[in-house]
Amino acid sequence: MPRISYRYPDHLRADAEALPAMPGVYLFLGEDESLPLYIGKSVNLRARVLSHLRNRSEARMLRAARRISFQRTVGEIGALLLEARLVKERYPLLNRQLRRKGRLCSLRLSNSAPEVVYAQDIDFAREPQLFGLFNSQAAALLRLQELADAHKLCLGALGLEKLPKGRACFRALLGRCGGVCRGDETAEAHQHRLLEALQDHALTCWPWEGGIGVVERDGEAQQIHVVHNWCYLGSAETPEAARALYSVSASFDADSYKILCKPILAGTAEILRL
Repeated sequence: MPRISYRYPDHLRADAEALPAMPGVYLFLGEDESLPLYIGKSVNLRARVLSHLRNRSEARMLRAARRISFQRTVGEIGALLLEARLVKERYPLLNRQLRRKGRLCSLRLSNSAPEVVYAQDIDFAREPQLFGLFNSQAAALLRLQELADAHKLCLGALGLEKLPKGRACFRALLGRCGGVCRGDETAEAHQHRLLEALQDHALTCWPWEGGIGVVERDGEAQQIHVVHNWCYLGSAETPEAARALYSVSASFDADSYKILCKPILAGTAEILRL
């Protein structure tokens, strides 16, 4: 690939310097403004965008950009939620990571062996004993294989390998399996180690009957981020406006879960019951 020469994008300087040194989301827009080049977020919009303009590795995007727009938020959580929503709605060309789509799935223990289950079939916000969020069955099974390697779990017992009746797996001969397949450990002991291996990946069920507002404040300014079933429904400035955004039919959203789970469960977020 030919190297892209870099020239400071003076045509974007005025837009960048006009940005507030506050949290929010920014958009690099090209000729077709309906399809942004890139969407990002920061707790300091001006500083973050100016760092883009000095980045030689982004020369191609900066040449294609015609202007920079932004949306302010009160805090970092609002910026993260808004960025994830806009990427899903606007399909920016360069947000490859957040744009990546697939059939959202997880691992669920069924009859002692994990199975891959899909968000389109069950409610991830309410289903207990789910482990991990993956964009494909292949990614889920790869993670299960990695856990088996790290914890000496039996691929046969996990359903990842079909064993001949009465035969141990090849990994047991190599000392890479705890040996449940040849009676070296009980099925209960193997199951206990499997649960321990999966624990760091456990999903948390939605802990309320209905929706909540996650409140962020900056002085007298506030934003209330409306959430139900780990799904972000929008933000409002007042409780009354927040309640108008609430929907009982909200379905699980992986981005919202990853952003909100830690502050909500750690008790660091201010919660408003809707």
